[in-house]
Amino acid sequence: MQVAEEKRALAKQLQAKINAMQGLGKPSLESVPDGFAPFDVAFPGRIFPKGAIHEFVSYEPAHAAATTGFITALAGKIMKDNGLCLWVSSDKKVFPAGLKYFGLAPDRVVFICTSKPKDKLWIIEEALKCEALTIVVGEMRELGFTESRRLQLAVERSGVTGFIHRYWPRSQNAVACTTRWSITPIASIITDGLPGVGYSCWDIQLLKVRNGKPSAWQVGWGKGQFIDQTHDNHAVITINERHAG
Repeated sequence: MQVAEEKRALAKQLQAKINAMQGLGKPSLESVPDGFAPFDVAFPGRIFPKGAIHEFVSYEPAHAAATTGFITALAGKIMKDNGLCLWVSSDKKVFPAGLKYFGLAPDRVVFICTSKPKDKLWIIEEALKCEALTIVVGEMRELGFTESRRLQLAVERSGVTGFIHRYWPRSQNAVACTTRWSITPIASIITDGLPGVGYSCWDIQLLKVRNGKPSAWQVGWGKGQFIDQTHDNHAVITINERHAG
């Protein structure tokens, strides 16, 4: 029995190394799922890929705003009380104080604004190489495969997690990313039958996940937690708080 358990543990370690080599983030020492429900079923080993590139695509202002909120919530869960985030965009549309609602401390975020695509790409790539950072969020319209491959190679070495938000790209071309997401807003979650605007709620489309299973969910955000609305089971999403690498 003990020999069988040791073999299973070794197999998990080897699979984690293979996943890392295939762009699924740094190998994890976790032996149990990290509780990233309901999304966890989509990822190899049910572990959210950190130290990887995640692509988000949106085509309308409302969808872009919902995507920004979702990315912020992910970043807040991954960073918790530690780590630093660099946010690169053409103009700072994000209201720093509003980040706290999604669990991301504004004093842990550094904003850099530039309108030149080449400068933006260079800043994002160099930031992804910096091990002092935990997360890099890059807002850009176009991203070629060769450029995305450089970003992926950077995070494989540093362990930094990259969120690339592409607003209104000319095409959804193939890029070297671990996941591709599409986030759209849906009706708010109203609590206790009270009138007014309720908690944020999104339709989450995981369009691509390397070695995983693309799927879709309806997820809300309230009281610092993700709430699964897909089957009305109110499952709470938690993310492994360890920094990748």
